[in-house]
This record gives sequence, C-alpha cells and structure tokens, in this order.
Amino acid sequence: MITVELSKLFRRKRTWATIGLLNALPIIVAVLLAVTNLAPRPGRGPAFLSAVLTNGALFPLAALAIVLPLFLPIAIAVVAGDSIAGEAQAGTLRYLIARPTGRTRLLVAKLIAVLAFALVTVLIVATVGYFLGVTLFETQPVAGTSVSGTTLTAQQLTVRTMLAIGYVTVSMCGVAAFALFFSTFTDSPLGATLGALAVLIASSLLLTLDAASPIAPYLPTRYWLSFVDFFRDPILWRDILRGIGLQAVYVGVLLAGAWANFTTKDITS
Repeated sequence: MITVELSKLFRRKRTWATIGLLNALPIIVAVLLAVTNLAPRPGRGPAFLSAVLTNGALFPLAALAIVLPLFLPIAIAVVAGDSIAGEAQAGTLRYLIARPTGRTRLLVAKLIAVLAFALVTVLIVATVGYFLGVTLFETQPVAGTSVSGTTLTAQQLTVRTMLAIGYVTVSMCGVAAFALFFSTFTDSPLGATLGALAVLIASSLLLTLDAASPIAPYLPTRYWLSFVDFFRDPILWRDILRGIGLQAVYVGVLLAGAWANFTTKDITS
C-alpha cells in the first residue's frame, strides 16, 4: 500500500510541476543577486541572503528561508489536502477501503507519501540552491559563515546544512498533519487545503501581535525559522528542540483525530 501511494504521488505531473514552481522564486532571486551584486543588509530579508555574495555555499539555506514562510507550506498543504479528500472527490475512496488493507493502513500510507513529498521537496530546493550558489557566487572563504560571526569549516557547514534540511522537513510535518486532518472531514481537496492554510496564516499573524505573546510559544509556525540556530557557534538548541517537540504534539494530536474520524465515518464516495 505504501509503495502504491508513493508511486501514485511521484508519477503525477502536477507533483513535479509543484516542485518546479517552488524552485522558481529562489532561482529568480539568485539571478537577480548575481546580476546586480546587491544583497540585503545583514538582518534584512530572508536568513543568510545577505551573505551569499561572499559565500555561495549558503544559498541552499537562503533558498529554504525564501520558500519557508509561504510557498513551501502551500505545496505541502495542497498534496496533504488532496490525500483523502481527493480520493473521495474522484469516487475512488470507497473502493480503496473495500480492499483488505483497511482504513488505518490507507491513512498511514497516505501520511508516509505526504511526508516523503515534503522531504523530497526540501531536498530539491536545497540542492538547486547549492548549485545556484556555487555557480553564480564565490564559495570562499568560509570564515564568518556562522551567525555568530565565527569560522565554520566546509565539513561543519555541510553537516549543519543537512541538520537544517531535516529540521525544515520536521516543521512541514505539522502542515501535513493539519491538511490531512481536514482532508478526512471533507470531500473537497481545496477545502482541506484552505483549512490548513487558514490555521497557518492565523498563526503567522498572531506572532506579530504583542497581545498574543502568551500563546506565541504554542503556535504552529513559531519555531519554523529556528533552523538558523544550527549556524550559531555553539549551536543554540533551545528553540530547535522546542520546535521539534511542538511539531510532534501537533502531529500526534491531529493524526489521532484524523484516524478517529476516518475509521468511523460513513464513506459514500
């Protein structure tokens, strides 16, 4: 069942079209930086973007920071929202659950396919960013590549970049869980996607309000950009661990809710 779902997802043209469109903005930004040689001042714009002119090896991180606030969550929400609701809309859901596999196994297979999409998408964005960085910009020296201003070796930069990729993928698990949860309540993939995006947009807006500071640590988008802390010297683990723990709670609660609803609801389509 898992193999079937992965095959269905990655054989779709729209899956690769979504990934391609997601990479369009980092490509445009990289070309503009290379042509104009003008980067934002430190502290302005997406993380690491101000440093890529002197070290192109940092552009994978800048590319992730560019797509993380909006475009990457949209891509994940679209795929996750379509997972169950899309089958219901197409009229194939009742045939899938009629197989001996059962509803729980189907839900798990859909979840794994969505998480695989999230990982592949983040890896492709980082890989494209790396090739853009080393092609369009200088990659030496590596000194001063930490947020703290200290020197990171090429090996340290590689390890911390991989950790950042993993952290961003974990952060997107919460988006997938929200969309999958809503997908079990509706026959409309668009409705499930919009429901997940509404939660994330509301979370992002609340983070900008001082009045919402008491609940800020519990908002799903609160720690998304904490991957920057991998590049402090030493690594600042506090917000990273909090972000992982928060996503684990959201994923656990939402998947339990999705499972409870999906395994008990009447399937008519």
